[in-house]
Amino acid sequence: MLSRLSVSNLAVVEKAQAEFAPGLNVLTGETGAGKSVLMGALELVFGARADTSVVREGAREARVEAVFELGGEVLRGVDAILSEFGIEPSEVEGELVVRRSVSAAGGARAWVNDQAVSASTLRRLGAVLADLHGPRANQRILEEGFQRAALDSFARIDVGAYARAWAAHESAARELERLSGPPASEDESETLRYQVSEIEEAQITAEDEDLAERHAAAAHAVEIISAANEITDALGGERSVGELLRVVRERIAAVRRYFPQAAEWAEEADEIAVRADELSRTVADAASRLDGDEEELERLDRRLTDVKRLMRKYRAADVAGLLGVLEAKRERLSELEGREERLAALRAEVAAASEALRREGAVLREARAKAGERLAGAVTKELHGLGFLKARFDVAVREAQCSPHGADRIEYIFEPNPGEGARPLANVASSGEAARVMLALKAALAAHDGTDLLVFDEIDANIGGETGRAVGERLRQVARSHQVVAITHLPQSAVYGARHLVASKSVCGGRTRTAIASVDGEERVAEIARMLGGGQAAVAHARVLLQGAEDCQPQKKDSTIYEYKKNIKDCGEG
Repeated sequence: MLSRLSVSNLAVVEKAQAEFAPGLNVLTGETGAGKSVLMGALELVFGARADTSVVREGAREARVEAVFELGGEVLRGVDAILSEFGIEPSEVEGELVVRRSVSAAGGARAWVNDQAVSASTLRRLGAVLADLHGPRANQRILEEGFQRAALDSFARIDVGAYARAWAAHESAARELERLSGPPASEDESETLRYQVSEIEEAQITAEDEDLAERHAAAAHAVEIISAANEITDALGGERSVGELLRVVRERIAAVRRYFPQAAEWAEEADEIAVRADELSRTVADAASRLDGDEEELERLDRRLTDVKRLMRKYRAADVAGLLGVLEAKRERLSELEGREERLAALRAEVAAASEALRREGAVLREARAKAGERLAGAVTKELHGLGFLKARFDVAVREAQCSPHGADRIEYIFEPNPGEGARPLANVASSGEAARVMLALKAALAAHDGTDLLVFDEIDANIGGETGRAVGERLRQVARSHQVVAITHLPQSAVYGARHLVASKSVCGGRTRTAIASVDGEERVAEIARMLGGGQAAVAHARVLLQGAEDCQPQKKDSTIYEYKKNIKDCGEG
């Protein structure tokens, strides 16, 4: 869950911090006070594009910090992503700290547990941590991709078998298309045969990598051998290092009984003697392997000339590159010579892959059709509780051409009122209706949703009265299994929050400043009354609304799971 969100110099907010609780958190406040800055801050935390326009006027940069307390499946999912990107977990078990800064000069930076990350990493984490829904997000419910994903999530449909069949079909089809072009000319085949033969005749091997070094050694063999003899003589002759060290050791032995530190000198002298002896043997051994034979030099010279010529001709940087060229030309030649056989095999492979894809598509379509019936019933029930007393929701699953997502087309069907006709949701839903259908869908999906945090920005827009109360009840219902943050203008919804945050603005030094504070008791009554229009009547009404929400309040069982009072009636369980 989200435990704390800190914001500085973001839009109208100079500095603010919000503390969140389990269950339903509501955020209210006057228009322009900065409530939606909360949604913008969370979008930045989860990797949204950072625009310099979000930086408060006159500030160098905007900063956002979010602290999460994680557990269970969400913690495992986050840990897997952190491990993938080499990010160390927080020193506090289950804690995740995400920071984002946006510079007024351009550019943004991000950190997870104080380690720099990219925006794409934040997006990966965001997909596990939270689900954000604002006025724009509500319109996503009109998109087929969202409708399909929601249905699959609701029924936990495994699309893996179909995805594998699609990938196999596409791979075979692309290869068949590539080979089905005009056949290669005989000239290409002849050229390849000549080139392969030319490189093969040179009998190039990996051992030719050090050919230039061996050629240089052979060309200067006399000089190298002479130098080696002088080195070994110096190390082992009359004026050798060994003789000099013998004198050194004698002198050390004469003084060590008076000067204990000389014992260390003796050890170092022994080490030098051993190293000198090893060096002498190494030089002698290397010199013994050199061959000053003119015939060997000529052979290496011819070999080096041939290899370099082939490398230049086939534009290879080294012997390994030349061997790669040879392998590629062999493969191309084999492909040309076996083209017809390969085409026949690929046609059979594509036919088999098409049949497998059709079969898996039918299985997936049947699973979605069955799940669609269950989802339709669940959402319809939720809609009745949100004021659509006679509405009907349906999920149409129709056969369609195979695509990466299946062999079907998913479409949500909505009939808000009897007799108006059931039509695709995109064709009949107003913005307020789309918001309520989204909430109904999220309520139906709550038990199947893998994220802990749901954020709703004015999901109750364009509604009011009794419907607003129903929305508040449903938000609290979803909050039984999730942490919910709801930004709202509706007092009927706000009274259902377990924690009530208020965004307020003030003017100081000619600048507008925003603060976010938690309210309770009489302060909360005053805020609900303000939302109702103010005055004594509004205060009385606010108390009634809060008491009504309290009467329906679930009793706490632990920090996140609640149990409704059994003796409370008409609390909108729906």
